[in-house]
Amino acid sequence: MLDGAARVKPLIAEAVNQAMPAIGITDHGNNFGAYDFYKTAKGAGIKPIIGIEAYLAPGTKRQERTKVRWGSGGEDDVSGGGAFTHMTMFAENTPGMFNLFRMSSKAWLDGFYFKPRMDRDLLSQYSSGIIATTGCASGEIQTRLRLGQYEEARKAAADYRDIFGKDNFFCEIMDHGIEIERRSMDDLLRLAKDLGLPLLATNDLHYTHAADAAAHEALLCVQSGSTLLDPNRFRFDAQEFYLKTPAQMRELFADHPEACDNTLLIAERCEVEFAERELMPRFPVPEGETEASWFEKEVAAGMNRRYKGQIPERQAQQAEYEVEIIKQMGFPGYFLVVADFISWARAQGIRVGPGRGSAAGSIVAYALGITELDPVVHGLIFERFLNPERVSMPDIDVDFDDRRRGEVIRYVTEKYGDDRVAQIVTFGTIKAKQALKDSARVLGMPYSVGEKLTKAMPPMVLGRDVNLSDLIDKTSERYKEGADFRDLIENDDDSKKVFEMAQGLESLKRQWGVHAAGVIMSAEPLMDVIPIMKREDDGAVITQFDQPPCEALGLLKMDFLGLRNLTVLEDALANIKSNRNKVVVLEDLDLNSDQATFDLLSRGDTLGVFQLDGNAMRSLLRLLKPTLFEHISAVIALYRPGPMGMESHTNYAKRKNGLQAVESVHPELKESLAEILDPTYGLIVYQEQVMAAAQKAAGFTLGKADVLRRAMGKKKKEELDKQYEGFYAGMKANNYSDEAVEALWNTLLPFADYAFNRAHSAAYGVLSYWTAYLKANYPAEYMAALLTSVGDSKDKLALYLSECRRMNIKVLAPDVNESSAAFTAVGDDIRFGLGAVRNVGLNVVEGIRSSREEKGRFTSFNDFLRKVPSTVCSKRVIESLIKAGAFDSLGHTRRSLLEIHEEAVDSQSSLKKNEAVGQVDLFGALFDGDSGLDDFAVKIPERPEWPKKEKLAYERDMLGLYVSDHPLAGREAQLARYSEMTIGQLAEAENIKDGETVTIAGLLTSVQHKVARASGNPYGALTLEDFDGEMNVMLMGKTYAEFGRNLQPDQLVVVRGRVSNRDDSKNINAYSIETIEGTGDEVDNSALVLQFKETAVTAETLEELSRILDVYEGHQEVHIRMVNDDGDRLFSLRQKVKLTGDLVAELKIAFGTSVIAR
Repeated sequence: MLDGAARVKPLIAEAVNQAMPAIGITDHGNNFGAYDFYKTAKGAGIKPIIGIEAYLAPGTKRQERTKVRWGSGGEDDVSGGGAFTHMTMFAENTPGMFNLFRMSSKAWLDGFYFKPRMDRDLLSQYSSGIIATTGCASGEIQTRLRLGQYEEARKAAADYRDIFGKDNFFCEIMDHGIEIERRSMDDLLRLAKDLGLPLLATNDLHYTHAADAAAHEALLCVQSGSTLLDPNRFRFDAQEFYLKTPAQMRELFADHPEACDNTLLIAERCEVEFAERELMPRFPVPEGETEASWFEKEVAAGMNRRYKGQIPERQAQQAEYEVEIIKQMGFPGYFLVVADFISWARAQGIRVGPGRGSAAGSIVAYALGITELDPVVHGLIFERFLNPERVSMPDIDVDFDDRRRGEVIRYVTEKYGDDRVAQIVTFGTIKAKQALKDSARVLGMPYSVGEKLTKAMPPMVLGRDVNLSDLIDKTSERYKEGADFRDLIENDDDSKKVFEMAQGLESLKRQWGVHAAGVIMSAEPLMDVIPIMKREDDGAVITQFDQPPCEALGLLKMDFLGLRNLTVLEDALANIKSNRNKVVVLEDLDLNSDQATFDLLSRGDTLGVFQLDGNAMRSLLRLLKPTLFEHISAVIALYRPGPMGMESHTNYAKRKNGLQAVESVHPELKESLAEILDPTYGLIVYQEQVMAAAQKAAGFTLGKADVLRRAMGKKKKEELDKQYEGFYAGMKANNYSDEAVEALWNTLLPFADYAFNRAHSAAYGVLSYWTAYLKANYPAEYMAALLTSVGDSKDKLALYLSECRRMNIKVLAPDVNESSAAFTAVGDDIRFGLGAVRNVGLNVVEGIRSSREEKGRFTSFNDFLRKVPSTVCSKRVIESLIKAGAFDSLGHTRRSLLEIHEEAVDSQSSLKKNEAVGQVDLFGALFDGDSGLDDFAVKIPERPEWPKKEKLAYERDMLGLYVSDHPLAGREAQLARYSEMTIGQLAEAENIKDGETVTIAGLLTSVQHKVARASGNPYGALTLEDFDGEMNVMLMGKTYAEFGRNLQPDQLVVVRGRVSNRDDSKNINAYSIETIEGTGDEVDNSALVLQFKETAVTAETLEELSRILDVYEGHQEVHIRMVNDDGDRLFSLRQKVKLTGDLVAELKIAFGTSVIAR
């Protein structure tokens, strides 16, 4: 990867433009691009030639990991420092292409040494259908010739001629104007004559046009991490590696016209074809059964199990219908395969998700245990999942406990054969912003040049960045958004250079990786279908084709997803069993009955609840006040850019609570569509509603309705016109007026694009309900599991610890007698895990735990040191445990233990060494009990504890955050008054753009006064912390001069500044910093003063205010200041509140940041 800058489509287009009959692909050591190249060429009417420039072991077996020299080393000797040579091969026919794939696969599987290498044995085994050549300057023949070893070169060429056949081995000649090729040309021609080898003229191609050479050089710099200014950078010695015209090639090889003729001869001989096949893995069924018959029996058994023998009529009819459709479409085996590995996972105690995607719409999936929702009860539509009128493979994605996903993949691999299961390769593409940054670096320019350009780019739309070409193409839909960017490249020479180079890098493949969840399964050995490879790090077998080609060739793709929230659920249930000796079965919960859960949702206390923990989502939940599971499903569907842009989310909430009238699409449709639209208060929320409306009003089958939905989503006029004809005719046949037809069509059209898959939102809504249920009913157990799941994220830990404080859950410091590796629930509290302590690895935790279980609880510090193994008894580990508070329960202060810990460890280490050689047993018999061991105990002095500030600083150093207390404790409301949002909210906010002004408040934990190297100007680098996390703040220029010089750590400050998004993190460039005076106590007891412009206050404003204040009932008064031109008026409200950060944050979200009068 990253030494080819030729994009497939432009390359094929140029070959067509030059009227070439064929073009070949011979990637280095792989066949990654073969299918894409084949399809693109076929689509353009030009013949694709599939080949490979293979790496060959240099005369050794490919499994031998040794380097060889044929000369004295240097560039003339064997490539790769002696690891491999090169050989070019082409597939003459389709069997030959598959032989090429087999060789490529085996090179990766057992020949990898720096590169995937073939050898003579492999070439002999799979030579049928292959045309080969002597290769490039790094080939075995040319390497021997350069070293003056003509006879060895002649023998090697003769061997290859015998392997491939006289007519299938060519002497390849190239002329890129580089000296290494020309030095061996005469001997190469002599060898061809001696052996009667036909000549073949080729041109190595690394970019499409001659003008692309500069972009290729930049790409090589990206690969090697160098710049164009580096004289020692990796580079090509010529600029001739582009697609030359037939005339140029004839001119270049005028002395050997037959070499060009043979190029055309090979093009005529090569004819390969990819064909789609039926390759779904075969499920092993009992003797006498077919997949179809066994599938039918399994569904029947599953229906009886689900409904305990009392199957409702609607469900029975739906199951019968689905079984017939699935059998007709040939997919029984697919469902059996999926049901089998899910059943196995559950039997192993691996938590499986309740379903995801449209598969939740199938009652067969429900019967087989694939999903956990009855689709009939929840109004889900089978045809959204599997449409009999548009045959395509079913696609069931499955979520597993994140920690144990690999076990399920191993099970599938063992059951269906490790030669038939592989993970899927992905190809990382250089995106627009990365291309700009790479270009700036390669050109040797400061980081700020690339950053300035990326910040001038328009924001993402629906998660997609704009392409560079869109910014300068007047016909592009996003051209208007690029005005700032164009100003930069038109008025700044450096920006223009970076942009021009970035255009050459954008969309090139950067590296290969592995699909996070995808697995390919096959009925036949994969190596007989596609090329595969092996990752050196862990031995994982991976496809060389990415997902679309694999599926197009008939292979089965399945997604085995690891979902962290399932891990949280499993840990929470284990905590409940351990802490309360109670077993909770989530699958048995009634999704509409637990009042505590709906109360939690209505309060918006959903931080840490699956899909519902964003600030804006929590505010929406407070407005909605969910009382049914359907409301959870709907809010998940509505909380996306499309519906939110049309205010559907707030309209839904208001209509649900009677704050907005429910309007029908058209009076004629009010009754007929009531069953479809009434549950969502007259709004279209789901794709399934679009389908059901078309079925009800226009008489569409659900299959045709799904086709209509897809057409509406794609917005193609021709297809829409075609669909409208049928829609119009159907509604007219049902006696609807033209006005009613237009009204329904115009309502469905925009929502078909924005509406969500109900099956997915309902299935994931189950996870949301389960996590909310556990948080509401088992808060300590759930939060302990949540904290464990984010143990590797300091920011998330701080956020959820802050939530624990808000919930009045005490998070206890780690304790050697109580803690395990993870966070655990202890009564109504949570105990910090030992695994989170700095310098304490899992082996240390295991040593502490096993000693505790085998030898009893630790009664003192010396007792601890005596009982634990030597792996625990290191000064560094013991110091960390002391500072973290892990010995607090043993009766000594942290300060006193730290004073003697080194002496104590040395003493016990001596004892443990004696024990190891048996001396203590001999010596200890003279004493009664353990009295002799007391000589090794160290006396612990009585010392007062460190001051709070120092104690918390050590604690934070060891645990990454404050646990036993917080320096800002008691000042939550004070911080909330001054800040627009918490640091955690700012860090997570997706709607805050780069350069936007914000105000935050917190404690300065670090203040560094620095001087810029280049300019000599002073500046400040600060770290600001609140309860949710920390953020870097920069003070530059006048701001530093005015505010920075007197700043010191531990000051409480309010910072106003500009948000800077850099490298996926945020920091603040400050405009001003002001110190917050006082302790916070006097603020907590004062009234909350809210200010509104009198002209802007409406009945809805007051209703919303009252709703929010009710949630935070307390003892502090609330005053409203009405601001108008004639003067301000102050009113007192009857409601009293508990002033918290959450209250202030919600008020600011609802009414703007100026609502709080400081």
